[in-house]
Amino acid sequence: MICENNTRVTEFVLLGFTNNPEMQVSLFVLFLLVYTATLFGNFLIVSVTSVDPALHTPMYFFLRNLSLLEVCFTLVMVPKMLVDLVSPRKIISFVACGTQMYFFFFFGSSECFLLSMMAYDRFVAICNPLQYSVIMNRSLCWWMAIVSWMSGIPVSMLQTAWMMALPFCGPNTIDHFFCDGPPVLKLVTKDTTTYEMQALASTLLFIMFPFSLILVSYTRIITTILRMPSATGRQKAFSTCSSHLIVVSLFYGTASLTYLRPKSNQSPESKKLVSLSYTVITPMLNPIIYSLRNNEVKGAVKRTISRKVLQKLDLF
Repeated sequence: MICENNTRVTEFVLLGFTNNPEMQVSLFVLFLLVYTATLFGNFLIVSVTSVDPALHTPMYFFLRNLSLLEVCFTLVMVPKMLVDLVSPRKIISFVACGTQMYFFFFFGSSECFLLSMMAYDRFVAICNPLQYSVIMNRSLCWWMAIVSWMSGIPVSMLQTAWMMALPFCGPNTIDHFFCDGPPVLKLVTKDTTTYEMQALASTLLFIMFPFSLILVSYTRIITTILRMPSATGRQKAFSTCSSHLIVVSLFYGTASLTYLRPKSNQSPESKKLVSLSYTVITPMLNPIIYSLRNNEVKGAVKRTISRKVLQKLDLF
């Protein structure tokens, strides 16, 4: 279907959260603080896992990649959202909308696979500890990280190409705070059943497949932990993967509420709140979860801060 009289949409209007100016200012301050905390926390994780020799292990190598992914993921949506909160015209061009959608799918899919790689790392560490250093060697870790990052390319290219090739000839108001698939799809001026089937198939493949790998890994992990004779050993083994379990639950829980829930049960307001949780809140919580529940990370953070303080004192 081709738009008549060159009426194809060239830009979209993002409704965001509210039209109340005072509420917009309050939300801007709140989200700016959250975003600042997100950047600080994730860059701190990247820093301490890079410079501290005690954290040069596969587990923290993947954690460093996760923090980098979170920074990139939030960079796709949050700066534009902050600008729109203080801007009278919440406009995004057709090309910019497609670009935002592409990188949203890219980093989201990459995170799904990276979380599954982290689950495999914990599986090897707990179920086959004597061979851990041999199996999780440097080369394998790098390949696992590369595959995780590159896995987002197919789904992002397909989803974005299919979506942006559809006819947008009428309304151009997106009832959301960024260019997500479902709200943009509502503006298409033809039947979208075929696209929705394709999108569901790719979602199941690129979200549920890595989730299935996580389930298999943790089934084996839990079975191994329960067979341990020592209560102290069971507690120590579980503590090494508890942070990852919490992060997986937050990420997949909110994502499934958005993309695997029936349309009839979704309102624009609830979808915005759920989307806000995995685009803004969860990336801020991840470094907190790993820092508060991990003594090695807390120790590395203290050593890094102490080293910086001593370096500054030497300057004086």
